[in-house]
Amino acid sequence: MILIGNVVVARIEESVVRNTAYATSQYMDSIIAPLSQDIAETDDLPPGARRALDEVFNNTPLGDRVVSFKLWKPDGLVVEASDKSIVGQHFAVTENLTAAFRGEIRADFEDLNDEEDQGESALGIPLLEIYSPIREVWSGEVIGVAEFYASAIQLERDLAEARRNSWLAVALLFLAVGSLLFLIVLRGSRIIDRQRETLTRQLDDLSAMSANNTTLRQRVQQAAARASAMNDQALRRIGADLHDGPAQLLSFAALRLDNLRDSVGDTAELDAVERAVKDAIREVRSISKGLSLPDIEARSPCDIIRNVAEAHMVRTGTDVVLTCDMEGAADLSEAAKICLYRFVQEGLNNAWRYASGIGQEVSLTASQGVIRLRVADRGPGFPDRMSPAEASDFSGIGLSGLRDRVESLGGTFKVGPRSEGPGAMIEMELEAEAS
Repeated sequence: MILIGNVVVARIEESVVRNTAYATSQYMDSIIAPLSQDIAETDDLPPGARRALDEVFNNTPLGDRVVSFKLWKPDGLVVEASDKSIVGQHFAVTENLTAAFRGEIRADFEDLNDEEDQGESALGIPLLEIYSPIREVWSGEVIGVAEFYASAIQLERDLAEARRNSWLAVALLFLAVGSLLFLIVLRGSRIIDRQRETLTRQLDDLSAMSANNTTLRQRVQQAAARASAMNDQALRRIGADLHDGPAQLLSFAALRLDNLRDSVGDTAELDAVERAVKDAIREVRSISKGLSLPDIEARSPCDIIRNVAEAHMVRTGTDVVLTCDMEGAADLSEAAKICLYRFVQEGLNNAWRYASGIGQEVSLTASQGVIRLRVADRGPGFPDRMSPAEASDFSGIGLSGLRDRVESLGGTFKVGPRSEGPGAMIEMELEAEAS
């Protein structure tokens, strides 16, 4: 506002002073130019011209308005002046004089700092200093400069009023613009506050919903883990019942068949029945053993997968490369340990069944709270025409059950070809906190 106010006031003052100077200069030129034509040839005015100038500026309305004048030659000589004491003296040629000798009209308001302005400055009134070029009538060339000082009391008042009006207009304009901007910012601030309150409420609702969903997810995972543990306990009881019930009865039947051998003449049929009974005993015991679980609750994860791998190697006569790094991992729940046991058991059974046990690998690692278990082989893998997406969905009843078991604990399950080369792999990831 201050910058624009100063620019506006300066432009107004410049325009008013220039217009006043032009008007006064045109008027004075019509009077002084005819009386000053002789200075083109001499450095002095004829007595008649001097007397005419004195009569113009003394005891006339023009004299009341123009309080002083000087008539200059290009070399800084004062040819005539109201103050007779400086007539015939040479003074330094100022910038305004130089411009006037080039044909320009120059004016200064209350700028009486030049050496020849001491008399006018002593008057103590506001003056408008005007430099008007004097031209030769027949050639139009500048032959001198008329410098006169017009009383500017009314001009000073007009300029003061123009300054006040200009500053008032600028101030009112900036006040209006500032008020408008304030209202815009205030309205925007209130809108932002309302939106912030709305977003805060929505965030609080989302946070509450997220906390509720987390609680529900944990409850579902805990329920699924309990269901899985109960299912394993039920399978364990079924295995025990098979071992203690049908297996024992079949063993008793096999003993009775041996006692009947002496009383039967043709033993061919008896041998066939005995083989069937013994096969049934082996099947029942195998099923019972598969359904039963060792005491894994007190064992570490590495011990669990190591026992599964060793049992698989004894049963199938194949090799299993085992890697386990659970350093720094928290102890797992019983449901998570059962999941590891079943995962390795099913993965090695599939590797032996579909890949003949070639290149069997089991890897268990823990990093940043995530447990990763991977079972892989170097067999033929999945069919050539099967895409990775189809391979991830390729699962029998065993793999489907593994997927459900892992996901019930909040983990992820992957099945597909090995990334390092031929073969297949299954992989699970489980957060240690969720276990």
